Amino acid sequence: MKELSGSEHDMGPGDDNDFRIIDWSEIREMQQETFAILTTMITGIASISLLVGGIGVMNIMLVSVTERTREIGLRKALGATPKTILVQFLIEAMMLCIIGGVMGVLIGSLIVISVAISQDWAFYIPISAIIGSITFSAFVGLLFGVWPARRAASLAPAVALQYE
Repeated sequence: MKELSGSEHDMGPGDDNDFRIIDWSEIREMQQETFAILTTMITGIASISLLVGGIGVMNIMLVSVTERTREIGLRKALGATPKTILVQFLIEAMMLCIIGGVMGVLIGSLIVISVAISQDWAFYIPISAIIGSITFSAFVGLLFGVWPARRAASLAPAVALQYE
């Protein structure tokens, strides 16, 4: 095939070939390698983003515990158990992350839809990806809300009521 193509392009037997023949299996292999690299990079970026977001949620919840110290002390003085305080702050952290997850899904979906429409591409956003993203957001809230929630639950009522 190279000889035939070389004769078509006025190339002699000693000339260097300035072309390369690639079959479909090589193209598919290169494509799979490229997708694997991209997937790894995107996973790394997403992991770092989730870590930073989780730390941000944890900091917000710690500030919330500090600002609401008197409220926590009053609730404990009126009979709230450490478990109810813990659950309250965990739910707040999870809701914060779920709202962020829903906003991320909406913004991401709008970007996908606008790019697909502008390029006249077909697109499909699986409902399982949406549910998985929001569920994972809730898990991030649960994970990073544990420390602030435990801190709130462990406050002594007398000390918390004196806090200003």
